Amino acid sequence: MPYMPDLDVVLTAGYRAECDGIAYRIEPYELGPVVLPTGKVVGCDPLVPHTTPFTDAVEPGQYELRAWVAVLLRDGSESQRRIAALQLVVADEPAASWTMALLPDQDVASLGDEDFFGYAVDAGTGTLADQVAVEALSGWDYEQLDAVFIPAQIPDDPIEAVITAVVEQQTAANVYVVGSGWGDGVYATYVGRAEDGRITSFVTDFRVVPLR
Repeated sequence: MPYMPDLDVVLTAGYRAECDGIAYRIEPYELGPVVLPTGKVVGCDPLVPHTTPFTDAVEPGQYELRAWVAVLLRDGSESQRRIAALQLVVADEPAASWTMALLPDQDVASLGDEDFFGYAVDAGTGTLADQVAVEALSGWDYEQLDAVFIPAQIPDDPIEAVITAVVEQQTAANVYVVGSGWGDGVYATYVGRAEDGRITSFVTDFRVVPLR
Protein backbone atom coordinates (compact mmCIF):
# COMPACT_ATOMS: atom_id res chain seq x y z
CA MET A 1 0.00 0.00 0.00
CA PRO A 2 1.20 3.58 -0.66
CA TYR A 3 2.21 5.57 2.42
CA MET A 4 -0.82 6.85 4.34
CA PRO A 5 -0.28 8.55 7.71
CA ASP A 6 -2.88 8.32 10.45
CA LEU A 7 -4.16 11.85 9.94
CA ASP A 8 -6.90 11.39 12.51
CA VAL A 9 -4.02 11.24 15.01
CA VAL A 10 -1.90 14.03 13.53
CA LEU A 11 -4.95 16.32 13.55
CA THR A 12 -5.92 15.66 17.16
CA ALA A 13 -5.26 18.42 19.69
CA GLY A 14 -3.47 17.00 22.72
CA TYR A 15 -2.34 13.79 21.01
CA ARG A 16 0.89 12.48 22.51
CA ALA A 17 3.43 10.01 21.20
CA GLU A 18 6.87 8.91 22.42
CA CYS A 19 9.88 7.71 20.46
CA ASP A 20 13.55 7.40 21.44
CA GLY A 21 13.05 9.28 24.69
CA ILE A 22 11.25 12.22 23.06
CA ALA A 23 7.56 12.96 23.66
CA TYR A 24 5.50 14.70 20.99
CA ARG A 25 2.39 16.74 21.86
CA ILE A 26 0.10 18.14 19.15
CA GLU A 27 -1.30 21.69 19.28
CA PRO A 28 -3.48 23.40 16.61
CA TYR A 29 -3.07 27.06 15.61
CA GLU A 30 -5.38 29.08 13.39
CA LEU A 31 -3.26 31.05 10.93
CA GLY A 32 -6.00 32.96 9.10
CA PRO A 33 -7.99 32.89 5.86
CA VAL A 34 -6.61 31.78 2.50
CA VAL A 35 -8.26 33.46 -0.48
CA LEU A 36 -8.96 30.96 -3.29
CA PRO A 37 -10.19 32.91 -6.36
CA THR A 38 -10.34 29.75 -8.50
CA GLY A 39 -10.59 26.99 -5.90
CA LYS A 40 -7.65 25.24 -7.56
CA VAL A 41 -5.29 24.30 -4.74
CA VAL A 42 -1.51 24.11 -5.06
CA GLY A 43 0.77 22.53 -2.46
CA CYS A 44 4.40 23.58 -2.82
CA ASP A 45 7.45 25.22 -1.35
CA PRO A 46 6.40 28.84 -1.99
CA LEU A 47 9.97 30.11 -2.20
CA VAL A 48 10.75 27.69 -5.08
CA PRO A 49 7.21 27.03 -6.31
CA HIS A 50 5.60 24.81 -8.88
CA THR A 51 2.21 26.03 -10.12
CA THR A 52 0.29 22.86 -11.03
CA PRO A 53 -2.87 22.46 -8.91
CA PHE A 54 -4.18 19.22 -7.49
CA THR A 55 -6.87 17.43 -9.51
CA ASP A 56 -9.31 17.96 -6.61
CA ALA A 57 -10.68 21.50 -6.41
CA VAL A 58 -13.18 23.37 -4.24
CA GLU A 59 -15.57 26.27 -4.69
CA PRO A 60 -13.83 29.66 -4.86
CA GLY A 61 -13.89 31.49 -1.55
CA GLN A 62 -11.99 32.01 1.69
CA TYR A 63 -10.92 29.05 3.80
CA GLU A 64 -9.11 28.85 7.11
CA LEU A 65 -5.51 27.68 7.24
CA ARG A 66 -4.53 25.72 10.36
CA ALA A 67 -1.10 24.62 11.50
CA TRP A 68 -0.67 21.55 13.67
CA VAL A 69 2.44 21.99 15.80
CA ALA A 70 4.37 19.17 17.42
CA VAL A 71 5.84 20.23 20.76
CA LEU A 72 8.89 18.07 21.45
CA LEU A 73 9.55 17.26 25.10
CA ARG A 74 12.69 15.69 26.53
CA ASP A 75 12.64 14.65 30.21
CA GLY A 76 9.38 16.58 30.56
CA SER A 77 10.84 19.86 29.32
CA GLU A 78 10.05 21.47 25.97
CA SER A 79 13.02 21.30 23.61
CA GLN A 80 11.58 22.62 20.36
CA ARG A 81 8.48 23.03 18.21
CA ARG A 82 7.91 21.94 14.62
CA ILE A 83 4.95 22.28 12.28
CA ALA A 84 3.78 18.70 11.82
CA ALA A 85 0.96 19.38 9.35
CA LEU A 86 -0.65 22.21 7.42
CA GLN A 87 -4.42 22.02 6.94
CA LEU A 88 -6.60 24.00 4.56
CA VAL A 89 -10.01 23.71 6.21
CA VAL A 90 -12.82 23.55 3.65
CA ALA A 91 -15.48 22.30 6.07
CA ASP A 92 -14.66 22.21 9.78
CA GLU A 93 -15.75 18.65 10.42
CA PRO A 94 -13.94 15.32 10.76
CA ALA A 95 -13.03 13.53 7.55
CA ALA A 96 -14.62 10.14 6.96
CA SER A 97 -11.89 9.16 4.51
CA TRP A 98 -8.55 10.33 3.15
CA THR A 99 -6.95 10.04 -0.29
CA MET A 100 -3.63 11.28 -1.60
CA ALA A 101 -3.81 14.63 -3.40
CA LEU A 102 -2.62 14.12 -6.96
CA LEU A 103 -1.38 16.15 -9.90
CA PRO A 104 -2.89 15.42 -13.32
CA ASP A 105 -0.11 13.03 -14.40
CA GLN A 106 -0.03 11.00 -11.18
CA ASP A 107 -1.63 7.61 -10.54
CA VAL A 108 -1.67 6.04 -7.07
CA ALA A 109 -1.73 2.59 -8.68
CA SER A 110 1.84 3.19 -9.90
CA LEU A 111 3.20 3.59 -6.37
CA GLY A 112 5.08 0.90 -4.53
CA ASP A 113 4.71 -0.09 -0.91
CA GLU A 114 5.09 2.94 1.41
CA ASP A 115 5.70 5.28 -1.57
CA PHE A 116 3.86 8.56 -2.04
CA PHE A 117 3.57 11.56 -4.33
CA GLY A 118 4.57 14.85 -2.77
CA TYR A 119 6.11 18.21 -3.44
CA ALA A 120 9.80 18.90 -3.04
CA VAL A 121 10.95 21.42 -0.44
CA ASP A 122 14.26 23.15 -1.04
CA ALA A 123 13.86 26.31 1.07
CA GLY A 124 12.45 24.73 4.24
CA THR A 125 8.93 26.10 3.69
CA GLY A 126 5.52 24.94 2.52
CA THR A 127 2.10 26.33 1.65
CA LEU A 128 -1.39 25.51 0.45
CA ALA A 129 -2.67 28.29 -1.78
CA ASP A 130 -4.67 29.09 -4.90
CA GLN A 131 -3.07 28.53 -8.30
CA VAL A 132 -3.52 32.25 -9.04
CA ALA A 133 -1.46 33.18 -5.99
CA VAL A 134 1.33 30.71 -6.68
CA GLU A 135 1.55 31.73 -10.33
CA ALA A 136 1.87 35.36 -9.27
CA LEU A 137 4.51 34.50 -6.69
CA SER A 138 6.51 32.47 -9.20
CA GLY A 139 7.04 35.68 -11.16
CA TRP A 140 8.68 37.48 -8.23
CA ASP A 141 12.42 38.02 -8.30
CA TYR A 142 14.68 37.20 -5.36
CA GLU A 143 14.67 40.77 -4.08
CA GLN A 144 10.86 40.74 -3.77
CA LEU A 145 10.84 37.35 -2.06
CA ASP A 146 13.58 38.42 0.32
CA ALA A 147 11.85 41.67 1.25
CA VAL A 148 8.46 40.08 1.97
CA PHE A 149 9.01 36.48 3.04
CA ILE A 150 12.59 36.09 4.30
CA PRO A 151 13.19 37.77 7.68
CA ALA A 152 16.66 38.77 8.81
CA GLN A 153 16.15 36.62 11.91
CA ILE A 154 13.75 33.67 11.82
CA PRO A 155 11.94 33.22 15.17
CA ASP A 156 12.44 29.92 16.98
CA ASP A 157 8.69 29.51 17.41
CA PRO A 158 7.30 28.17 14.10
CA ILE A 159 3.99 30.05 14.46
CA GLU A 160 5.75 33.35 15.07
CA ALA A 161 7.82 32.56 11.97
CA VAL A 162 4.76 32.25 9.69
CA ILE A 163 4.57 35.06 7.13
CA THR A 164 1.59 35.90 4.94
CA ALA A 165 1.09 38.42 2.17
CA VAL A 166 -1.31 39.23 -0.66
CA VAL A 167 0.62 38.35 -3.81
CA GLU A 168 -2.03 38.95 -6.49
CA GLN A 169 -3.71 42.33 -6.04
CA GLN A 170 -6.65 41.92 -8.44
CA THR A 171 -8.10 38.92 -6.60
CA ALA A 172 -6.46 39.47 -3.17
CA ALA A 173 -5.05 35.95 -3.42
CA ASN A 174 -2.56 35.39 -0.60
CA VAL A 175 0.17 33.00 0.42
CA TYR A 176 1.23 31.79 3.86
CA VAL A 177 4.85 30.71 4.18
CA VAL A 178 5.29 28.14 6.98
CA GLY A 179 8.19 26.01 8.13
CA SER A 180 8.06 22.51 6.67
CA GLY A 181 8.55 20.24 9.65
CA TRP A 182 12.22 19.24 9.82
CA GLY A 183 13.02 21.27 6.70
CA ASP A 184 13.86 20.17 3.16
CA GLY A 185 12.42 16.94 1.80
CA VAL A 186 9.39 15.66 -0.08
CA TYR A 187 5.97 15.90 1.56
CA ALA A 188 2.60 14.45 0.57
CA THR A 189 -0.75 16.21 0.75
CA TYR A 190 -4.00 14.38 1.44
CA VAL A 191 -7.65 15.21 0.73
CA GLY A 192 -10.22 14.58 3.45
CA ARG A 193 -13.83 13.86 2.52
CA ALA A 194 -17.11 13.62 4.40
CA GLU A 195 -19.37 10.56 4.11
CA ASP A 196 -21.19 12.19 1.17
CA GLY A 197 -17.95 12.82 -0.73
CA ARG A 198 -17.63 16.54 0.01
CA ILE A 199 -14.04 17.74 0.45
CA THR A 200 -13.45 18.77 4.06
CA SER A 201 -9.75 19.68 3.88
CA PHE A 202 -6.35 19.43 2.27
CA VAL A 203 -3.56 18.40 4.66
CA THR A 204 0.18 18.35 4.04
CA ASP A 205 1.92 15.92 6.39
CA PHE A 206 5.46 17.01 7.25
CA ARG A 207 6.23 13.63 8.85
CA VAL A 208 7.32 14.99 12.22
CA VAL A 209 5.23 12.87 14.57
CA PRO A 210 6.17 9.17 14.87
CA LEU A 211 3.02 7.20 14.10
CA ARG A 212 4.28 3.63 13.84
